[in-house]
Amino acid sequence: MKPRAYLLVFSLVLLSTLVLRASPPAPIPAKPSPPHASLCGGEPCDAVARGLLRFVDRRLHGLDGNGRSCADCHMPTDDFQLSPANAEARFQLLQLRRRWDPNADDPLFRAVDADDFRIHGESAHDFSNLRKNGLIRIPFQLPPNMQVFDPATATWVNETDVWRMVPTVNNVALTGNDGQNPWFRDPNPTGGYQLDGRFANLQEQAHGAFVTHAQTLNPIPDGILDDLASFQRVLFSSNGVRALSDAVRAGTAPLPDPDPPLDALETQGKEVFSRACSVCHGGSGQSTSPAGIVRMHDIFSGCPRPPANPAFAFAPCSPDLMKNVRRYRITSGGVTFERVSSDPGRALLTGYVDPVPNPFDDWNKMDMPGLHGISRTAPYFQNNSAPTLEAVVDHYIELFRFIKTTIPPGVPLPLIVSTDGLHFDRQPLPGERAALVAYLKKL
Repeated sequence: MKPRAYLLVFSLVLLSTLVLRASPPAPIPAKPSPPHASLCGGEPCDAVARGLLRFVDRRLHGLDGNGRSCADCHMPTDDFQLSPANAEARFQLLQLRRRWDPNADDPLFRAVDADDFRIHGESAHDFSNLRKNGLIRIPFQLPPNMQVFDPATATWVNETDVWRMVPTVNNVALTGNDGQNPWFRDPNPTGGYQLDGRFANLQEQAHGAFVTHAQTLNPIPDGILDDLASFQRVLFSSNGVRALSDAVRAGTAPLPDPDPPLDALETQGKEVFSRACSVCHGGSGQSTSPAGIVRMHDIFSGCPRPPANPAFAFAPCSPDLMKNVRRYRITSGGVTFERVSSDPGRALLTGYVDPVPNPFDDWNKMDMPGLHGISRTAPYFQNNSAPTLEAVVDHYIELFRFIKTTIPPGVPLPLIVSTDGLHFDRQPLPGERAALVAYLKKL
């Protein structure tokens, strides 16, 4: 992508914050880019420009939506994610505006993402999860072998809600399907988009967002989805990551190191990362695990977490997050049993849950996220439960301790914790915490 093209695209990104406060842009006609169109980061420049305008378009001309744009949740001023702090700031600003204008509106606060939507529908108004946790509501029709207990009716029902963070769309050109180390079952066993990997590509992801969160009623033209994908594929958290993506696209070998210059502490942290973290967060997108390590993981970031014992102690979930825990009834292999979780992950897609918890079923499993730019996307995990990178590292220190307590004596150690199958030597140590955090802040 040439410097002038970067200037055009990212000047428009800055202008988009003004567009969000002003009237929405006029409809942009969807039309294919000619084969000779100039390329911006591997994408047609005209498609990137149209995609940007579509990203901030609240009017959604012809789609009959609820007035939300992509940028209402993936805020350009918040590294294309949504933090609890910004959600609460927008809510307070909306209340202030309504003192003078009772009709003042912020499309972020639509009933579909209210805690009480299942009860009150379009009259719902409790935005506690959105304001306090920065989480949006994801509805699921459960697989045939799963039900969830509904405390409002005291019955078992076939639909559920889970509450998930809004991931950044930076660096998506480096993530998604990598064709490596497949999971045991569909959908998208070698990676996809969204936290559970349920979408095969960016177009599917955008379509799901239009229907679920913008509540569009009319068919969405492929051209709109393609333009949005083109725009997202030129968004990066740093010039180093952009250069890495350019090299991947060009087939350059060896690939450039996207990291900026590091001091001694950060260099030490990079060594810890290479030993303890890159075995799962590998590849150019830091989202690929090698053969020998399962692709989807439950890292106990959901709620509830294993209770503390002398060997490990995960930080407990806050009451604001524990209220999202639901009780599920599952039938598998002729056995009916119950589990509790705030977010069963891929099990909501497949229903594949074993009566005895294990790393090979889908319960609480999530796809591997990329880490580039992580220093600017706090808080962390699928439920925004870790407020800082220090809290993330502390969680993983406890996770390695937990794993150590569950490995039977005499069994070869798995690759996730051992470099040679004999020594438990991958875990980040408490004394390495400061170095690892320092490095993560440079990603």
